[in-house]
Amino acid sequence: MLLPSDSPKPLIDAAGRRRGIYLLPNLFTTAALFAGFFAIVQGMNGYFEMAAQAIFIAMVLDGLDGRVARLTRTQSAFGAEYDSLSDMVSFGAAPSLVIYEWSLRGMGKLGWLAAFVYCAGAALRLARFNTQLDVADKRWFTGLPSPAAAALLAGMVWVLQSVYQVDGARIHWLVWSLTVFAGLSMVSNVKFYSFKDLNLRRSVPFWAALLVMLGFVIITLDQARVLWGFFLIYACSGYVLWGVRSIQRWHKRQGRE
Repeated sequence: MLLPSDSPKPLIDAAGRRRGIYLLPNLFTTAALFAGFFAIVQGMNGYFEMAAQAIFIAMVLDGLDGRVARLTRTQSAFGAEYDSLSDMVSFGAAPSLVIYEWSLRGMGKLGWLAAFVYCAGAALRLARFNTQLDVADKRWFTGLPSPAAAALLAGMVWVLQSVYQVDGARIHWLVWSLTVFAGLSMVSNVKFYSFKDLNLRRSVPFWAALLVMLGFVIITLDQARVLWGFFLIYACSGYVLWGVRSIQRWHKRQGRE
């Protein structure tokens, strides 16, 4: 039973008027949340390929909600918080539960601990992203983004389950290693390119449009392997750049000495 002081308070603006929420961007966020929840349900029922595909669908919807909000000028604090909670389900809880049911369950404590490392990494990554939103360099992500980490696990399930018909329990150490790698990469200080400085509004040469068309054709021919391959490369790119920069700094120090 709620006490009067515990009753829900309506959203009120500075002028004392009741505020609502913007429907359009939050519809995309709700759809992404539904896709993440659907992935969890399908993973529990043993439909791992469908679960992996639902996580990729959640990624697409998650990328659209923010862009729709900016285009329609319907950004809000509520939308930002709702988006983070949706991301935690779709890219934190869903991949960890799917990967646990697919491969890690038979490993006992080691299995669920690896799944927890990933889930906790996603939560910490989202919390850090929200607190550094105003001060971070927009060109780079600090730590592997949670959607990319989710794609790393979902892509593995999709490829090995549907393309190669591999039983996840037979390769549990490989799955365990990739799960822990994804979880720790999310909370690392390694920089990953964000693609946010690409200006899609300026004119481009005609061949750029042809490359985009070719990219869609390649993805259509073999969605699972192409998408997983892309996110594998992306997950490694941050460490490659970190290694190159470390070598450059070392050479500079040697030159000064």
